[in-house]
Amino acid sequence: MANKVNARGSVYKKSTELKGKGKIEIKGYDFNKKFDISSFLSSLQNTGFQATELYSAIKIFQEMKTEKATIFLGYTSNMVSCGLRETICYLTKNKQIDVLVTTAGGLEEDVIKLLGPYVLGDYNESGKKLRQSGINRTGNLYIPNSRYIKFEKFLTPLLAMLYKRQKETGKIVTTTELCYELGKAVEKLPNREESICYWAYKNKIPLFCPAITDGSIGDVFFFFKQQNPEMKIDMSEEALKLTKIAINAEKTGIIALGGSVPKHAISNANLFREGADYAIYLTTAQEYDGSNAGANPEEAKSWGKIKGDARTAKVVGDCSITFPLLVMGFLYMKE
Repeated sequence: MANKVNARGSVYKKSTELKGKGKIEIKGYDFNKKFDISSFLSSLQNTGFQATELYSAIKIFQEMKTEKATIFLGYTSNMVSCGLRETICYLTKNKQIDVLVTTAGGLEEDVIKLLGPYVLGDYNESGKKLRQSGINRTGNLYIPNSRYIKFEKFLTPLLAMLYKRQKETGKIVTTTELCYELGKAVEKLPNREESICYWAYKNKIPLFCPAITDGSIGDVFFFFKQQNPEMKIDMSEEALKLTKIAINAEKTGIIALGGSVPKHAISNANLFREGADYAIYLTTAQEYDGSNAGANPEEAKSWGKIKGDARTAKVVGDCSITFPLLVMGFLYMKE
């Protein structure tokens, strides 16, 4: 004879009450009240899901600054392609971060935007049609090919100057020196204050680009080396300089926008000091494929790239949304 099923008992199973000290009730911001930016940002803690994780990231960013941690900001080129360039530029101009690590696109697109704007386009536009018009598409951004022609004209004289120096001194220019010279060259442009490279140069904030040939810079190098085959860039010095900054810091914090080389270069440098003290990841990537981009902070702890007891947060979402909110919270959240 089949056991009698207690359907009501299955549906309404007795539970333990969760009320008590330290328990946070889920409740969103009350827009019926007069809007207050600090209260709104603080309400993220009670909202749940990624809003709560973003709140944790804001608190960690604030603590990094309070504890005078050396903050490494890593960002991929698409962060500069979109309007996040201005947010990164703000942090660099106001010395809110200490070290920048990016990809080739993060350098060149910062400079290219000084030579001509990117414009808003359409994700669904025909790639064939755009190609015929000499328009490159990054997401829903349009970048006319003329921008890269202008960039080649800007960069080639700089490479010629560095090559001349190489022949005279026998010293090969490092990638960080190239980044510094880019910022110095940007100083001559009328709209220089819009540039990340310029403020890194101006404020003596180290700017690293471990994958410097992976972009338009690599294209310019190709054409330049056809005529000057002895021109070289020392990329090994990059690892030495970046790692020494991490080793010599009292405390370190990581803010990684996306994944790629910048995130890993910063994390690996912190391995040499038994890990960073803080870490904030903003990404859409997940860890199921074993990628560095999707790796959670706990994975980095297993490698010793983040300390075992470090405060960490991983906010899953489009950085074009989450990063401005992180910076807004850092600046305006009082609680």
